Amino acid sequence: MLIWCRLQYLLSLVLKLLLLSSFAVQAQAADTLKVGSKRFTESYVLGEILTQTAAAHSPALHQQGLGNTAIVFNALKNGSIDVYPEYMGTINTEILKHEQAISMQEMQTELAKQGLGVAVPLGFNNTYALAMRPEAGDIKSLTDLAKKTALRFGLSHEFLGRADGWPGLVKRYHLPQQASGLDHGIAYEALTAKQVDVIDIYSTDAKIKQLGLRVLQDDANYFPRYDAVLLYRLDVPARFPQAWAAIQKLEGKIDNAQMIAMNAAVEIDGQSFAQAAQQFLAKSPASVERAGFMSKLFGADFLKLTWQHLTLVLLSVALACLVGIPLGIIAAFAPRLRELVMATVGILQTIPSLALLAMLIPLLGRIGFVPALITLSLYALLPIVRNTCVGLVQVAAGLRLAAQALGLSARDRLLNIDLPLALPMILAGVKTAAVMSVGTATIAAFIGAGGYGERITIGLALNDNQMLLAGALPAAALALLTQWGFDLLERAVVRKRD
Repeated sequence: MLIWCRLQYLLSLVLKLLLLSSFAVQAQAADTLKVGSKRFTESYVLGEILTQTAAAHSPALHQQGLGNTAIVFNALKNGSIDVYPEYMGTINTEILKHEQAISMQEMQTELAKQGLGVAVPLGFNNTYALAMRPEAGDIKSLTDLAKKTALRFGLSHEFLGRADGWPGLVKRYHLPQQASGLDHGIAYEALTAKQVDVIDIYSTDAKIKQLGLRVLQDDANYFPRYDAVLLYRLDVPARFPQAWAAIQKLEGKIDNAQMIAMNAAVEIDGQSFAQAAQQFLAKSPASVERAGFMSKLFGADFLKLTWQHLTLVLLSVALACLVGIPLGIIAAFAPRLRELVMATVGILQTIPSLALLAMLIPLLGRIGFVPALITLSLYALLPIVRNTCVGLVQVAAGLRLAAQALGLSARDRLLNIDLPLALPMILAGVKTAAVMSVGTATIAAFIGAGGYGERITIGLALNDNQMLLAGALPAAALALLTQWGFDLLERAVVRKRD
């Protein structure tokens, strides 16, 4: 009983401390200009340029690598971010759902109904295109592709689903081929390794020139212009007047060559997004040494990412315990409900984590910590509910009868007999949930909740294996430490019982 009370006290203490810290962070963020970006190199760099420009006049935070257009735009609408770089063609077809191009003034009118605006044309056009290896033979245009039915297409997942992407391209050029989904960050490697023959590219990608790729001519003029602009909340100029005035001075300051050079600085020269942005703003292309693995592993962000990851794991497991243990008790003592409870938590486990995150964002009206916390808590339920139920069911019926004969109430029997005897099994379930949560928490970075997954998303965007390891290894080490810590706790519980 004493052990059980101590565990309850420790659990409530962890919840209080973590909730207080998260509320403090959210209160501080209310006075901060929040800049968003998508999960590809150029968006990261542009996000850093906006953040550094604004930071000279107001607190600014870069919520980087938030995923595809739908996630970032929803984040803008619900106020999770204040501004992010976007493209005219994307706004026209993906956001406003127009089949024909409209003017920037018309876009402003339509977006204003949602409390949003479009402004600050940055000066370059980053259009979509398809590319092949230089030895592509007689294929020079998109029309030529229709004659080559054996070609293998490896296209980014967003391009496959966009109205101005693959579906429309197939109709315009009557393409007979099937396409496979491929992350944009590794598409170039797959192309050079001859695993695919055609990939979608952005015209300002640095690797086009480096690899000598053949960009196919859009001879039917399918792709619209994708002039880079800023999408922002209409209250930003009033909330951050000086920062917004500084950001407006970026209008027309970035041409295609400069954007390609910044992308190359990151993808080829090994600079960070912040370094590439800083050199552009300072107009001083100083040489920067390529960061080694150890500097990436124990970089300046290591403690921040560790705290974010730990907070998500501890708080999600604590919430899962608060919900899962009572559900396990219900399942154990109400056989008619047992199948329903176990089926429900089992189904939750089968929903893909990214899909669950995507569904929660519009439901909650926010990105970041809260939807990630709910997702992780739901994923942690199954082992906790299952082990609680099994542990209680395995308590000998004779012990319960003896307790009942002594006059103990149902509540006293639960607290003094059933739960203490089932505690080792319950702790084993919590341990499984905690270890699983350490790995699952890496997905939190896809919606701006931080953690070691932030390095993994950057590594995917840049096809940087060292950066991927710099995120994966600390997560693996944390999982091992979690396993070891729970093993010690379980042994302590067994010794106490003996």
